[in-house]
Amino acid sequence: MVPESTQQAIGYPTLFVLVLAGALVPVIPTGALVSSAAVVAVHRTAPFSLAMVFVTASLAAFLGDVALYWLGRRGLKSKNGSRWLAAIRARAPEDRLEQAQAKLTAHGVAVLVLSRLVPAGRIPVMLACLLAEWPMRRFARGNFPACLAWAVTYQLIGILGGALFDEPWQGVLAAIVLTVLISAVPAVVRRVR
Repeated sequence: MVPESTQQAIGYPTLFVLVLAGALVPVIPTGALVSSAAVVAVHRTAPFSLAMVFVTASLAAFLGDVALYWLGRRGLKSKNGSRWLAAIRARAPEDRLEQAQAKLTAHGVAVLVLSRLVPAGRIPVMLACLLAEWPMRRFARGNFPACLAWAVTYQLIGILGGALFDEPWQGVLAAIVLTVLISAVPAVVRRVR
């Protein structure tokens, strides 16, 4: 068995890198990672481990979002960057982008906070912020509470999964299934409509 201090020395930096990468490349299931880390934290030295998962995940998400936004702002001003921005824009359905722009105009930063909690909502709102030419400071001020809320939400899913099962692997499995279901619901609702 690997000592707990070694697990933490490897686990938190790994969580940080994966969440940061997931913020930059939105195909990594970062919510499931945070929930899984919270399950493991519940079965370890819970208060300290849970606090570390929260700080690690929210900081990585924030830095990843800020880096992605910075790249997007550069993309608006450069020829090569505009190709990168076009690739990201292609990932966001046009109707979702228009809806995000309208909500952003009407509600401002609150939409940015909520977009982090809605599966597949972050990229269209970030694009809307870019197209509205929000300065980096304004985006960062709105994104900070969004990342905190996101980390708390997925951590609570993990805490629930960890509390329901005696074995960490069972809680991790439950947390992953729950986050996948949460992510799938909006797509199913859109298809049904």
